[in-house]
Amino acid sequence: MNYKLILIIFFTFFIYGCELSSDNKNKKLIFEIENKYKNAGFALIYNDDLKDIKKIDARSLNIYHKTLKKKSMVKITNPENGISLIAEVKSNKVKFSNFYNSVLSSRIAEILVLDKSEPYVSIVLISKDSTFVAKKAKTFEEESKVAEKAPIDGIQINDLNLKKSKKKIIKNKVFSYSIKVADFYYKDTAKIMLAKIKKEASIKNLKIIELSKTKYRLLIGPFNDIKSLKDTFENMNLFNFENLEILKNV
Repeated sequence: MNYKLILIIFFTFFIYGCELSSDNKNKKLIFEIENKYKNAGFALIYNDDLKDIKKIDARSLNIYHKTLKKKSMVKITNPENGISLIAEVKSNKVKFSNFYNSVLSSRIAEILVLDKSEPYVSIVLISKDSTFVAKKAKTFEEESKVAEKAPIDGIQINDLNLKKSKKKIIKNKVFSYSIKVADFYYKDTAKIMLAKIKKEASIKNLKIIELSKTKYRLLIGPFNDIKSLKDTFENMNLFNFENLEILKNV
C-alpha cells in the first residue's frame, strides 16, 4: 500500500477542502485504500412488508448491495457462530438505508442462523476462482443441515470422547457496538478528522484507538441500543464515506 501517496492526497484535501461549501459536500472522502472489499455491519433481511424495496426471492442465495457490481461473489459470515456461505450480488441499484451493509434473502438468514433482531454479518468480496467458491455446493449443503437441526435454545455439539452430546448455552446478549470511521497511518490525521466530525455533525462520543505505531483507528461509540447507533450512522452520511463499518464490542 502506497501510504506516501495516500498521505499526500489526504493532506491536500485538508489544506484546500476543510472549509467545503455545501455545494461540495457530495464529494466522496477517501482515507483508506484496500485490495479487497470487506465490511462488518447489520444486514436487512428481506420480507414482504418492505414495500419500498424490490422483491428478492426468499429461497435464493442473492443479496442487494450499495456499491459492489452485479454478479459479484461475496462470502457472508455470521461472527456469532462462524457459519459462512457464498452469495451473489443481484443488484447494486436497489435503494435502502445506508445503515445496512446489504439486503439478504430469508434463506441466507436461515443458513447463517442469524438473530433477526440483531442480524450482524461480515461481508468479504471474493474472486470467482477461489477455493471457497469451488466448494460452495458442499458448503451450502452442510450449512443447511446445521440451520435445520439447530434447536431454538442452542446448538448441539457432539463430544466424541465423552460419547454424549453437550448443549451450547446461549448467554444473554449485550448490545454494544461502535462505528469504525477509518484507520489512519498518523495519529494527527485521525485527530483532524475527529475534530471535523465533531464540528460538522455534532457527534461527541468519538475516540482514537492506537492499534500500532502506524495504525490509529477512529471510532464512534459505544452504542447500547440500535436506534442511537442507526441515527448516528445515518448522520455520518454527510461525509460520504464509502465503507463505514459497525464493530461489535467484545
